[in-house]
Amino acid sequence: MTKNPFDLTGKVALVTGAQRGLGFAIARGLAEAGAIVALNGRKPDALESAARVLVDAGHRAAASVFDVTDADGARAGVAAIEREHGRLDILVNNAGIQRRNRLVDFKRQDWDDIIATNLTAPFVVSQAALPGMIARGSGKIIHIASLMSDLARPTVVPYTAAKGGVRQLTRGMAVELAAHNIQVNAISPGYFATEMNRALIDDAEFNAWVCKRAPAGRWGQPEEIAGLAVFLASAAANYITGQLITIDGGMSVAL
Repeated sequence: MTKNPFDLTGKVALVTGAQRGLGFAIARGLAEAGAIVALNGRKPDALESAARVLVDAGHRAAASVFDVTDADGARAGVAAIEREHGRLDILVNNAGIQRRNRLVDFKRQDWDDIIATNLTAPFVVSQAALPGMIARGSGKIIHIASLMSDLARPTVVPYTAAKGGVRQLTRGMAVELAAHNIQVNAISPGYFATEMNRALIDDAEFNAWVCKRAPAGRWGQPEEIAGLAVFLASAAANYITGQLITIDGGMSVAL
């Protein structure tokens, strides 16, 4: 019998921004596929609660508290995971923030925060994970991009710039790291019903626009991203690298 190529048993994964939303859904999907999962964030209590949900379901999971924008903190966090489990096989760079304003009124500090969390942090945490992956000759890195990696809307210019950078970060890393058997890909979500999008979901006009604009006729549910993350983290995707895969209910291909 051929081994299930999607089986992640024995693999160790780190998911940033994993206390809720897409990050938690991805962490749960990886855990259900057999991985040992470290859930990252900056709020210990919320992370412990999220990890407890997975543990109570029979999975192996724990909190990993550090700031993804802090290089020293990221190195310490990754080192702690490697000390405990002996390796880090899968990194999902999901942590992100959003702030909205007209470009002319956007505060420089808000720009800096968005770039730091959405673009610099994937670079920083990847750098922390790479020495071990290179030494072992294998690894999976998954960045969370966005429809805004390719498209644009008013009031989110810094976010669009950051997520466009994630697309190119993915490609550059994939080319450089392929020789080490490390695959780097990105998932590009459309509009998902998460806490970060709560204000948009509650806006009747915007909600109607999403449901009309997406051929699927609805918002995505967080659990619907998990299967794609498991696939990219698994042996089934060993020959896939440098790709940005969109999951948006068809929004990006519809007129």
